[in-house]
Amino acid sequence: MRLGYIDQMKAIAILFMIEVHTAVILPPEGITVGHPAAFVAAAFGGMAAPLFVTISGWGMYRGAKKRFASGLNSRAWIDWVLPRVVILTACQLLVNILLAVERGGRFEWHTPGVLTLLAIAAIFAPLISRFTTQHLITLFSVFALSPLLLGEINGSELSWFSRVDSSGTEEWLQRLLVNGTYPVLPWLAFSTLGAIISESEENFDTRRNIIAMGGIVFLVSVGLSLDSGKAWALTDGEAVLTFFPATTFFVFVTAMFVVIAHELLLLNSKWEYLQLTFLEASGRLTLTIYVLHFAILGIAAEYMMDQPILGVSAAFAVTFTHTLIWIPLAILHQRYCPKLSLEELLRRVSN
Repeated sequence: MRLGYIDQMKAIAILFMIEVHTAVILPPEGITVGHPAAFVAAAFGGMAAPLFVTISGWGMYRGAKKRFASGLNSRAWIDWVLPRVVILTACQLLVNILLAVERGGRFEWHTPGVLTLLAIAAIFAPLISRFTTQHLITLFSVFALSPLLLGEINGSELSWFSRVDSSGTEEWLQRLLVNGTYPVLPWLAFSTLGAIISESEENFDTRRNIIAMGGIVFLVSVGLSLDSGKAWALTDGEAVLTFFPATTFFVFVTAMFVVIAHELLLLNSKWEYLQLTFLEASGRLTLTIYVLHFAILGIAAEYMMDQPILGVSAAFAVTFTHTLIWIPLAILHQRYCPKLSLEELLRRVSN
């Protein structure tokens, strides 16, 4: 049985992803980093990937726990893991090609990204499904603290186009594991957070403690920002919280907001303060929408190579139209062709 509030959370995650990706490809003229609109876009962007990876981790953990309830065996592991790794990796390559650098995009064809991160999470999901809540919390903490141990290895000096490129296998593995866009360290913290949320379904105290810890880290990060004169949060550069690379402060603070979002949607599902069922269709198609929206952005990026930058009004109109249009499209899809999706393909080949 599907949980409506989880599909709503998935929908919010993918819509945030679409918004921030569209804003990057079609930036409005005259909007600087310090502009309020840029701050709002960055806030959505900062939450998009943590939500997306967390809720994907939630789904993989539940699927693995059900599949491997009677124990781990190599054949079942291969049958469950291999289709996910192949499809997610293939989708990552497709996304990279659709938004290739040479056509005005942002990726090299071989760039590891969020889907290769999820492929790696899938490999370990059967093993993690055997962990207790305490083991999962310990694992989350190790991933979250890993930036402190990595130091400069995490690529804090890399530019975007250096971060998405690599020369040879060794450098590609570095991008995949420690200094790419969504490296294993520390981003597997969020898929582990999804497992914690799933495992603590009947134990609010665990989730409350994560929120409390995140709140403490949030206050410490603000204090450090004020004391040092550094910016509190930036996408990259000199700041306490950065996305590229993801800092320990970023992981703990965004984890707090992810759990808060989960609690609000869970509460709303019980009391129905807001009617959010219209989001659920897009929440069932997150992988399909993720790939398709890059196809559209790839066309837009190539077209805009020879065009002037859009004005503020036009850029905002295009961004929000492209973000919100997926809601009715997903509803129509679920009504008329629900079996035609990457999610359905994944279900069929892994059963």
